[in-house]
Amino acid sequence: MNTGLRRATRVTAFLSAAVLLVSACGSRTSDTSTGGTSGAASCVDTSGDSVKIGLLNSLSGTMAISEKTVNDSLNLAVEQINAKGGVLGKKLSVVTEDGASEPTVFAEKATKLISSDCVAAVFGGWTSSSRKAMLPVFEGANGLLFYPVQYEGLEASPNIFYTGATTNQQIVPALDYLKEKGVKTLFLVGSDYVFPRTANKIIQAYAKANGIEVKGEEYAPLGHTDFATIVNKLKGSGASAVFNTLNGDSNVAFFKEYKNAGLAAATTPVVSVSIAEEEVGGVGVDNLVGQLTAWNYYQTVDSPANKTFVEAFKAKYGATRVTSDPMEAAYTSLFLWQAMVEKAKSFAPNDVKNAAGGVSYDAPEGPVTVNGENHHIAKTALIGKVGADGLIHTEWSSGKPIEPDPFLKDYAWATGLSG
Repeated sequence: MNTGLRRATRVTAFLSAAVLLVSACGSRTSDTSTGGTSGAASCVDTSGDSVKIGLLNSLSGTMAISEKTVNDSLNLAVEQINAKGGVLGKKLSVVTEDGASEPTVFAEKATKLISSDCVAAVFGGWTSSSRKAMLPVFEGANGLLFYPVQYEGLEASPNIFYTGATTNQQIVPALDYLKEKGVKTLFLVGSDYVFPRTANKIIQAYAKANGIEVKGEEYAPLGHTDFATIVNKLKGSGASAVFNTLNGDSNVAFFKEYKNAGLAAATTPVVSVSIAEEEVGGVGVDNLVGQLTAWNYYQTVDSPANKTFVEAFKAKYGATRVTSDPMEAAYTSLFLWQAMVEKAKSFAPNDVKNAAGGVSYDAPEGPVTVNGENHHIAKTALIGKVGADGLIHTEWSSGKPIEPDPFLKDYAWATGLSG
């Protein structure tokens, strides 16, 4: 196993259950090739004209505002792949599960999908808590998870492909942008779980090395709706900008309170890393106009591939629907998996992993390529601004894909963060 994968974060919960539950269900895909971390045999049935995949998203709970849209884009990709003959001549049969915005439920459903439903791969997850709960399940059963959401980095697993941004493709470019704009003071607000706390640890290290003072760091539970105290602290801090790592519907309450307190994008801009086009509508356009976001895709990206994607999505789900970064990263993940399987000429997890390095796809966000060492993908960084039309428009671009560096090995100021 390579160095990055050896440093993978592992959570022990559910591991024993996942290993014990792996059992046969139909003809098994042989998985005796080298490169795996588990001796668990795959029970994927490839004897017929179809193969199962799992879609695991929160269709209920506080994260449903974001994750239902990801499920939509995954189903669109399945429909398009099946319309062109499937993968290795086999149509994709979807098994859908609801993670219910609870990490323990994600782990339980992942175990079911791998061990009982015998899916070839699982696509989903959103919060880092959900991913970390699933990680030992996939490693113990030697399954494959394609995780579509930007996250805090400092992780790599041989059984997870991370198609959203890692830290040096989103958070670091956002901080560089603020620094270039002359921001000297920051206020940090986030949801109280893994991603925001780790992201803010990274932001604190960056700030210290770059002459930026952090005036405050506040957290609220997922689903929290009373932000009066936090916003009062923000206003009283005098910070010149806010870095927002709130997730889910807490953003609605935060931005309403922010506006009620007389704060505005022109004087105290907020940079958000979990608000995309779909969330803009939920938070309210009037509450977000002029605010900044850091992603790798916007609906407004001008490319033939994106035009095709947006048109197909609206044709399937309605002209008023919008596309967003996590939706696009999830959509892209299915085509990357298809390319890996077809390169390997096998659905076996170890064969797919061994074939992954260098696999590319002309995605709606632009060209992406899988890094075979850390299972992340090269992505172009974008800073955007929310417009009155409810869409996000690019203010700055890295101009080309940034190679993933999940452990921030190339940043001197980050030394010790992954320890």
